[in-house]
Amino acid sequence: MRIVFMGTPDFAVPCLEALIKDGNEIAAVYTQPDKPKGRGYHLIPPPIKECAIANNIPVYQPATLKDGAAFAELQQLAPELIVVVAYGKILPQNILTLPKYGCINVHASLLPKYRGAAPIQWAVLNGEKEAGVTAMQMDVGLDTGDMLLKASIPVGENETADELHDRLAALGAEVIVRTVHDAEEGKLKPEKQDDSLSCYASMLTKEMSAIDFHKTAQQVHNQVRGLHSWPSATAELNGKRMKIHRTILAEGSGTPGQVLSLQPFVVACGSGAVEITELQPEGKKKMTAQAYLNGLHGVKAEDLSFS
Repeated sequence: MRIVFMGTPDFAVPCLEALIKDGNEIAAVYTQPDKPKGRGYHLIPPPIKECAIANNIPVYQPATLKDGAAFAELQQLAPELIVVVAYGKILPQNILTLPKYGCINVHASLLPKYRGAAPIQWAVLNGEKEAGVTAMQMDVGLDTGDMLLKASIPVGENETADELHDRLAALGAEVIVRTVHDAEEGKLKPEKQDDSLSCYASMLTKEMSAIDFHKTAQQVHNQVRGLHSWPSATAELNGKRMKIHRTILAEGSGTPGQVLSLQPFVVACGSGAVEITELQPEGKKKMTAQAYLNGLHGVKAEDLSFS
């Protein structure tokens, strides 16, 4: 099938690679403009652009799709289908209806749950036991189009949002290939979303980082997993701020924030306790909890508490 692919971050790359490997004709890739990063503010291309260039696919990076220029380009490209994966721009109606098979989006949730920008992170933050991807026929709403194909996977007890992201990206690649085949063969069975079951997965912010140890151990553990690796969960130990990168659920009880033991590094929560296994003191590199504690020299558990 002749396809125009629209996407930007790492999550989209496996989908593009899978469509290429499957023998589809990728007429062009649309992605966000290069963005300045680092101290020198050098322009860095999006991951999907690098993938497209490596496969000799023309790349378009319009600032907007609404001024008519992108529509004219797409008319010339004449795709049978537009595939959209984490592109980051709203497609106007004239583009949505341009290709023979319309525009199909791969969204990293089991719709109608977790519409919006951060579905993977919110699934982990909310302690979901199952996550997945949905291929849907795009309409003018935000992730509101008819569902075409779903696939799900279990979420591991200690799995971080980053780890789940990578597994869902691979799953999304399988789903989009199957969806394209079904479209060509006339096998798609669009299913309306039940809006009453929807919830919105808003973008993450640094204001979400601070851990409240008065919450349950499961809630604290989910926060650490869901905010990994950005913006990261944070806490203050005896007044010194650190990022908490990994935890596991542990036995124990006590005053919330109280350090119950150092071998292993267990902290009491409002209900239950968590063991911190990986952390990052402010201004330092990520390290194991034990490496951090070894550097404190003779400090006892009763000397430490989180606030």
